[in-house]
Amino acid sequence: MTARLALVSHHLCPYVQRAAISLAEKGVTFERINVDLSSKPDWFKAISPLGKVPLLRVRHGNAEAVIFESAVILEFLEETEANPLHPVDPLARARHRAWIEFGSAILSAIGRFYSAADEAAFLHESRGLSEMFARVEAELSVRQSGPWFTGERFSLVDAVYGPIFRYFDTFDRIGDFGIFDRKPLVEAWRDALSERRSVKEAVNPDYPRRLHAFLRAKGSYLSEIIRLQATETPQARSA
Repeated sequence: MTARLALVSHHLCPYVQRAAISLAEKGVTFERINVDLSSKPDWFKAISPLGKVPLLRVRHGNAEAVIFESAVILEFLEETEANPLHPVDPLARARHRAWIEFGSAILSAIGRFYSAADEAAFLHESRGLSEMFARVEAELSVRQSGPWFTGERFSLVDAVYGPIFRYFDTFDRIGDFGIFDRKPLVEAWRDALSERRSVKEAVNPDYPRRLHAFLRAKGSYLSEIIRLQATETPQARSA
């Protein structure tokens, strides 16, 4: 049976991952269609006004509608599927939406971090990320006890930050950049999300290899660190 929903995806896109996590948490069956964004097929360009993923293709009767932009997709799923991930209280819901936007700002900062052309820019972006996560640390300090953003209940905020933290699994294998130093609540949240089934299964098993290759090919300061690591002798790596 063909799924009613199809998520048009890319292997590395964190915005796709947040939609996949939401669908999994809601127990919704969906088809996943990966596209090569470096060589976009004509059918994709025809249905994606911004030329980006994710897209959610929704079949209803004999027709199909396409929803674009991850924030809109997440809200559509909240309105149409069971197992809501947003809180019921309007003020709490608005607060969650604000922290989702902050998560999108962190993703933009991560892009600047791995694209920084030289050491000075790289260190500047590293400090900026550290300051953003200090804001998250302060927010987590006022939550109820529990592993998730607001305590015991997994929410859309958690779905958004799972893909954010996944970047750092690869960054940590490249070097210690100190971004999470003195942020124990952020680290605990990161650890809990890394074990959540919906978060783990939002990417294919080859995600770390794909991300590492992408970072190495960027031509950035981080790319140079990766290349230097690759040229080290086994003796140097074990020293």
